[in-house]
Amino acid sequence: MRKATIFYNNIKAGQLTETNDGDYVFKYDVDYIDKYPEQFITFSMPVRKDAYKDHRLFPFFEGLIPEGWLLNIATKNWKLNPNDRMGLLLACCQNCIGAVSVEQIAENDEE
Repeated sequence: MRKATIFYNNIKAGQLTETNDGDYVFKYDVDYIDKYPEQFITFSMPVRKDAYKDHRLFPFFEGLIPEGWLLNIATKNWKLNPNDRMGLLLACCQNCIGAVSVEQIAENDEE
C-alpha cells in the first residue's frame, strides 16, 4: 500500500492511497474540510467528508504526471515503469507547477 499527502498551496488537503488491490482512495483532511470547504483541488473532486474511490488513478492526479521527454527522463533516472502511475506521481510531483503537490508517506510514518 502506497500513500501520499496532498497539499494545496502548502496546506495539507488530504491523503491519496493506492490499496494493495490496486484501487485508489482520496480523502480530504478533516481540518481542511472545516477551514476550506469551498477550496477543492479539482472541480471533479469537491470538498466532502466521504472518500473518493476508483479502480484507476483519478484523472486529476494523472494530469500531474509529466509527459513526453520529461517522462522519459523520469522513468530512466528513477528506473520506474511508465505504467506505474502512482510511482510516477510519488517520484515526480513533489514540486509541481501549480497549487497542488504530492509528498510520499513512508510506510513507517503512516498515520
